Amino acid sequence: MKFRVERDVLAEAVAWTARSIPTRPGTLPQLSGIKMATRSDGLTLSGFDYETSAQVTLLADIADDGEVLVSGRLLADIARALPNQPVDVALDGAKLSLTCGSSRFSLQTMPVEDYPALPDMPEVAGGIDGDVFAAAVAQAATAAGRDDMLPVLTGVKLEIDGQRLSLLATDRFRLSLREIEWRPGQSDLSASALVPARVLADTTRSLGAGSQLNIALAAGGSGGLAGDGLIGFESTSGNGTRRTTTRLIEGAFPNVRQLFPNTSDISAQLEVASLVDAVKRVSLVAGRNTPIRLSFTDVMVTLEAGNGEEAFASESLECTLVGEEISIGFNPSYLLDGLSAISGSHVHIAMTQPARPAAFASMNAPDAQPDLDFRYLLMPLRMQG
Repeated sequence: MKFRVERDVLAEAVAWTARSIPTRPGTLPQLSGIKMATRSDGLTLSGFDYETSAQVTLLADIADDGEVLVSGRLLADIARALPNQPVDVALDGAKLSLTCGSSRFSLQTMPVEDYPALPDMPEVAGGIDGDVFAAAVAQAATAAGRDDMLPVLTGVKLEIDGQRLSLLATDRFRLSLREIEWRPGQSDLSASALVPARVLADTTRSLGAGSQLNIALAAGGSGGLAGDGLIGFESTSGNGTRRTTTRLIEGAFPNVRQLFPNTSDISAQLEVASLVDAVKRVSLVAGRNTPIRLSFTDVMVTLEAGNGEEAFASESLECTLVGEEISIGFNPSYLLDGLSAISGSHVHIAMTQPARPAAFASMNAPDAQPDLDFRYLLMPLRMQG
């Protein structure tokens, strides 16, 4: 094996592949490695942990074909630290050498024959612009759970209904729903998949404008999925081709779509940036698991946190209220997460009563209709006094 590749291209590809490497490979040390293979179509890097696989193929000047397995974390650290010059890589016996300018590294290789075969990609179900899907994942994953004791809630549920693709996530305290158009291979395709939120976020992090993404599902059966419970993502851009497969999360995702209210008696409209800044300031005095109170009147909302005994903060902002005045309390971190996912300049908050969830939606202008393609539902906290 012998090849030359640009430093930035190599460093970014190695970092992306290394995300699928387990931090503790246990009795399978080969899983800590990245497999590098050179063929006529370029350089391919592979990572695998028996749950998620990552593979990237990129352009390189190939002198000799071959394959090698080296420590993924070490390779990522080295590639990131190299000077901005072309990198020459060559296999010399049991060592892999990297030369970049005056920097030279030699890495011990592992038996490449012990590396497991990566899963095959399922059948492609459809495609979508990479940046559109990445933005949708970032919004939906906002509400995904992080408690591994509740694995079903650590996923993002993808629901496919023809040209409509929905992404849902919940951790029991908030709920997100993002709906987008995509290009299915079959116009009547109906399927669903519960995908680990972390894998979705890692997969889409490198998708930019101009990239194309194919989503591959093992289709069939009454539930829309069969086979070995895999989903695959394949993207193509100027940085080459990237493929990810991951096992789907088993279990029944709760029927949360029905929780969004069809109507609301009370709604408020506010500028997002001003509200975010005010929440950040006022929440400085909020104790752990204590709410920040939002009190809405006709033309003003007052934010309050803390108490007079230790620390207290308040701030008022202009708003437009429709319906009765209301005071409602939220977890400040969850509130900021939802506001950060709002893409418009203003936010529409639909409420019914202080003990019922509030629905957040984006608005592109103060008097515009709320954009219901993304909705964020947040449970209120009980307020004292």
